[in-house]
Amino acid sequence: MKHNRIRPALVGLFALLAALLPWLTGNIYYLHVATVIGVYWVLIATLNLLVGFTGQLSVGHVGLLAIGAYAFCLLAGGQGWHPFLALLSGGAICAVIGLLLGLPSLRLPGFYFAMATLAFGLIVSELALAEQWLTNGSVGMPAPSFPAPFDTPRGFYWLVLGIAGLVTWMTSNVARFMWGRAMVALRDSTVAASSVAVPIYRTKLIVFVFSGFTAGIAGGLYATSQTYITPDAFIVNLGIYFFVAIIIGGRGVIIGPFIGAAVLAAIPELVGPLAKYGTFFYGLILLIVVLVLPGGFGELITTLAAKLRRDAPSATSIEPDLPSLRDVIRGQT
Repeated sequence: MKHNRIRPALVGLFALLAALLPWLTGNIYYLHVATVIGVYWVLIATLNLLVGFTGQLSVGHVGLLAIGAYAFCLLAGGQGWHPFLALLSGGAICAVIGLLLGLPSLRLPGFYFAMATLAFGLIVSELALAEQWLTNGSVGMPAPSFPAPFDTPRGFYWLVLGIAGLVTWMTSNVARFMWGRAMVALRDSTVAASSVAVPIYRTKLIVFVFSGFTAGIAGGLYATSQTYITPDAFIVNLGIYFFVAIIIGGRGVIIGPFIGAAVLAAIPELVGPLAKYGTFFYGLILLIVVLVLPGGFGELITTLAAKLRRDAPSATSIEPDLPSLRDVIRGQT
């Protein structure tokens, strides 16, 4: 019973610290970095369902992030829509695009599916640069802010924190119950999954559409966090970094990739004077994790938690009831 309370207590403590972060740090810049981590987590949390649980290697989610960002700016800034309606609409647009992309590409084997998503990310990046009538090309466009009380750095941080918490709760519930078991079975063996009536193609498609919706939401939040977006903000390398964040955190572990998201957002800030070596640091961290922690930080956290939950061995022993056994034997003879 005592061990059963540890996890809720840790989750509650983390949530409390996250909510109090604006007061714990008086530095607006650090608060901005924490906000970007939350934005990345909104995308990576559901991308982890696709990559870590179903085993589909998608490296083109940056394309969906870009579409969500531009949709939010065009609808809220250009058409005067309410920012929250524009945010949800951007997510819905990305869900539809995810459906249209997933219908043909999810039938491909793993490597070819990864190449299809990579090609999608490249196409979106080039279209954002070429279609100046829609995106202003390389000039870019300003991103609108959210209404009060979310129009300040603190308020926007709490908005992102709330959305990230909701997405985490949703992905955790999906992974814990029947959908999670179906996705893991699909990842480990499609033949075994088919034998227990797991709808392979439909499961992949639903997870891909769900991750597309949250990528669109993350795109709108990302646009506001940057205040101004250009095609350069959505390079294909960013999509690869999302994938790397999952590997660093640990595939198939809900909270593990959060560490990867934090690393993804923090490295450019920590190595500011060495910005041109940013890719080098990503590669170095990935190499160290693959060699030292093949399962990522999530596996390490899971192992430590299992050791904490392990009950002490019982000292009681089972003694046979010899008199009753003797009576039974005598009765049979």
